[in-house]
Amino acid sequence: MKPLRVLITAGPTREPIDAVRYIGNRSSGQMGAALAQASIGAGHTTTLILGPVNIAMPSAAHRIDIETAAQMQVAVMQQFPSHDLLIMAAAIADYRPKSIASGKMPREGALVIECEPTQDIVAAAAGQKRADQRVIGFGLESTGGVERAQEKLRRKRLDLIVCNPVETMESPNISAVLLYADGRSEFLPPMSKREFASTLMSRAQTL
Repeated sequence: MKPLRVLITAGPTREPIDAVRYIGNRSSGQMGAALAQASIGAGHTTTLILGPVNIAMPSAAHRIDIETAAQMQVAVMQQFPSHDLLIMAAAIADYRPKSIASGKMPREGALVIECEPTQDIVAAAAGQKRADQRVIGFGLESTGGVERAQEKLRRKRLDLIVCNPVETMESPNISAVLLYADGRSEFLPPMSKREFASTLMSRAQTL
């Protein structure tokens, strides 16, 4: 297989409420680190767009640090045209506050925050992909997982989606189902994220 130019997103995003508070999730970035290492190990040129994490990332990857979903969208749409493969492993916050308070809001009784959806970055990227590009997404699910992931695969025009349970977050292991655009399903046994990353990279090269 020829070397690829691989773009990987990883970690969470932080959507600010005020100067100190934010909406986010518990993504550790472990999957992104494993994918970047597997990509580099396979000889691919690797770019990592990374949200705020506290774990080490492979130094051989070209790293772009972001904080918000809007910043990640800008980075992805700028970088994807020069890459062959996009793997959207980041756990992007689904909502952000409609307005951001200046300074730190005082703690005074109940707090009501009106939110709006963040960008669907993987769908935007897949909607602009060339015939020679591939896009892989992740579907973190709690109920109706495979069916919901299949719907996302079709609606977002992905080439492959990884359906994995919520328990994967902050865990060193993963139990995943790979769903392909041609209708195939591949149920993988439980394995470490490092093992899974190597498996996913090998599947990506045959898409």
